[in-house]
Amino acid sequence: MEKVIIIRYCEIHLKGNNRGYFEKVFQENLERALKGIRHEIRRPSGRYIVEGFEEERADEIVARLSKVFGTHTLSVAYKVSAELETIYRTVLSIAPQSGTFKVQTNRADKRFPLDSMQMNAEIGGRLLSAVPQLKVDVREPEHILYIDIRENGTALVFGKYVKGAGGMPVGTAGKGMLLLSGGIDSPVAGYMIAKRGMKIDAIHFHSYPYTNLQAREKVEELARILSEYTCGLQLHVVSVTHIQEEIHRLCPPEMMITLLRRFMMRIAERTAQKNGAQCIVTGESLGQVASQTIEGITSSESVVERLPVLRPLIGLDKTEIIEVSRRIGTYDTSILPYEDCCTVFLPKHPLIRPDLAEVEREEARLDVERLIEEALTSAETVAISQ
Repeated sequence: MEKVIIIRYCEIHLKGNNRGYFEKVFQENLERALKGIRHEIRRPSGRYIVEGFEEERADEIVARLSKVFGTHTLSVAYKVSAELETIYRTVLSIAPQSGTFKVQTNRADKRFPLDSMQMNAEIGGRLLSAVPQLKVDVREPEHILYIDIRENGTALVFGKYVKGAGGMPVGTAGKGMLLLSGGIDSPVAGYMIAKRGMKIDAIHFHSYPYTNLQAREKVEELARILSEYTCGLQLHVVSVTHIQEEIHRLCPPEMMITLLRRFMMRIAERTAQKNGAQCIVTGESLGQVASQTIEGITSSESVVERLPVLRPLIGLDKTEIIEVSRRIGTYDTSILPYEDCCTVFLPKHPLIRPDLAEVEREEARLDVERLIEEALTSAETVAISQ
């Protein structure tokens, strides 16, 4: 009796002639998630089987694999020979000692002498005799005991499905550049776009010495948590202190955030193109803050020349975003009280609905190209491993 882990995937089965490509990338991501753990991954039809690992590491393996996008469900199972007595003893070893149950058999090997219904009745009857406190309930059982009889003379026996991350394998939908702040929203945006198969890099803007080094450490920790879902990422850290000082010196205070966002988008686009990213990804949610009105979004996006801007959170409210951040593990880090660059020189009354022509007139006071080049010169890149 060998402990194995069954992995079932999501939308990959819908990919027709391209299915092989998606399966290949998915397996590569599974292998990456299990780096450092002795294991072997096999791919029988429609699923993957992890075996050859130290059994005490099964829970750790499930925890890692449940963060791999493309995973629908996982099960820790026992692989045994497809013999009735062996299967029964294995089912008995994982059966509850009381409550309601049913047996559910999948018979892929049609040569097995009992069909699925007969197998359910046979194993269920034996369990009732062996454990008198059990009762059968085929409609709403408290426990389901699964038997999967395979074509290779083996059977898989398990009692639970663990929900996976869902989505599509990271790396099958291009690459994006995520604007990663220290807040709640942007890590969730990165998670959600990666769930659709997009590989991401991240860019973070800081205002040292107005913001401290702890603020940067906070963002690096958010990137580390995010990297568990994104198969690692590159974090580009860019100083915009000089840009904020120049806006503060030459432009109306209420335009600070509006103008700063335009610089961020320009710098993000150039960094994206340099690093092979095909779009910009932001954590904007319509109407959530002053810079995220439709006028504010129009102002910031108008400076992006070649790449699309994706906003996975655009229709979500704050409660929904927080719910996801808690689930993926970024929330507690996001709420640490370290300021990001957008809180520096924060105006008392920021523009809520900036007029684009007026914004462009005020921006003309600035040497835009020089400020961008200076920011790009300051850029550092940190490799965040999965």
